[in-house]
Amino acid sequence: MPSESEPKPDVIRDLLIEEEMKDSYLNYAMSVIVSRALPDVRDGMKPSQRRIIVAMNDLNLGPRAKFRKCAKIVGETMGNYHPHGDGAIYPTLVRLAQDFASRYMLINGQGNFGSIDEDPPAAMRYTEARMSQYSSLMLEDLEKDTVKFVPNFDETRDEPSVLPSKFPNLLCNGSSGIAVGMATSIPPHNLCEVCDAIVKVIDEPEATTEELMQIIPGPDFPTGGIICGARGIREAYETGRGQCLVRARIAVEEGKKDRRSLVITEIPYNVSKKRIIERIGELHREGRIQGLADLRDESDKDGMRLVVDLKKDAEEQVVMNQLYRNTPLQDTFSIIMIALVKDRPQVLSLKELLVAYKDHRIEVIRRRTKFLLDKAEAEAHILEGLLIAIDSIDEVIEIIRHSPNVPEAEARLIQRFKLSVLQTQAILRMQLQKLTGLEREKLQKELADLKEKIAEYRAILSDETLVLDIIREDLIELKKSQGD
Repeated sequence: MPSESEPKPDVIRDLLIEEEMKDSYLNYAMSVIVSRALPDVRDGMKPSQRRIIVAMNDLNLGPRAKFRKCAKIVGETMGNYHPHGDGAIYPTLVRLAQDFASRYMLINGQGNFGSIDEDPPAAMRYTEARMSQYSSLMLEDLEKDTVKFVPNFDETRDEPSVLPSKFPNLLCNGSSGIAVGMATSIPPHNLCEVCDAIVKVIDEPEATTEELMQIIPGPDFPTGGIICGARGIREAYETGRGQCLVRARIAVEEGKKDRRSLVITEIPYNVSKKRIIERIGELHREGRIQGLADLRDESDKDGMRLVVDLKKDAEEQVVMNQLYRNTPLQDTFSIIMIALVKDRPQVLSLKELLVAYKDHRIEVIRRRTKFLLDKAEAEAHILEGLLIAIDSIDEVIEIIRHSPNVPEAEARLIQRFKLSVLQTQAILRMQLQKLTGLEREKLQKELADLKEKIAEYRAILSDETLVLDIIREDLIELKKSQGD
């Protein structure tokens, strides 16, 4: 026998370092792809974003709640779900609260959350936040077993692997992320258009990309701008990859003494206003743009307003073209629609994204209906037992009075009336007021209502058409209440 000091043959193995490096890097790459950089196609969230929303839900920070310090939210997220440090969590929280970064903000912030001028946000001890109505929709029915829960990092609690997502977050807010060997860049879209497109896919499963583009003609960026041409968008919507050219919105205004100004009110997505101002100033100093008299930033809480005053002899269209050509006022947005489908990265077309959301909602509604059915059947079962007891109340009281203890009373009631253990326990807990005629009628009505609900739930579970009807109604209501 080998001595204790000798290595065991199954512990130390000779390996080629090339193979070990390859396997280790592949494991690391998959971890980054699945657990960090790419969104889930169902709720459009990365794990860090989802965990922040779940932690805020744990703190009861709904849309009508009082704002809480972001330091508290970050601590709750880090301690319970995402142990990667506040340097990873707080910037994610901030981006979810920036109106120039998110088309529909999932977090309402109070305080300095940065600006489109690249100003940094205040430290998390100074800022406060709560969930927006969109986050509330993302979490709706979470407590009704609508999604799968998995243990958190230290197995002290469970966390949802995905959110029910009544709000179609991935297409409405888009997503961006750089993984290992791949990146995603999904543009945001208008909620009304997305809802109509999902309804189109439900009603007409064979709908083509061209038909869907009549509903969703293109992205809808939070910073506005004008998309030039539809060819790149069509290519992206058909194949999952493409490019679109985005220009700032510039208007010509007449000023005093026949002076004209170019007024910029919208700029390309992910471009900072500060960089635009610096670039225009740099080009003017170098003499590469002629005809500029002054440049002012008149932006305020009501919106963006960059004013470029022109010289008297300047031709506004020429200056405008020079600005587009030489500054970030014209930018190319690359569309790469990659998301996780069953924990595997996949390039998706517009229709595939819509169908994936529809399929997710089908599963959510089925699981919710099954949960409600089980709950209704359990309640009906108890009510049936109570009604049996009320109909034979004298005999029930006699059995209870002559039983030496509770277990014996339970056994005798079960044997005499063929009740279940749950029914018997409910009878033993029943209050005397339930014996009145009015209470009996109330129990009978409750039982009848429950039986109607049970029939409805069973019908939904047996007919996918009814499930699709529910999804359609939810989308129409969402468009009506939250559309813009």
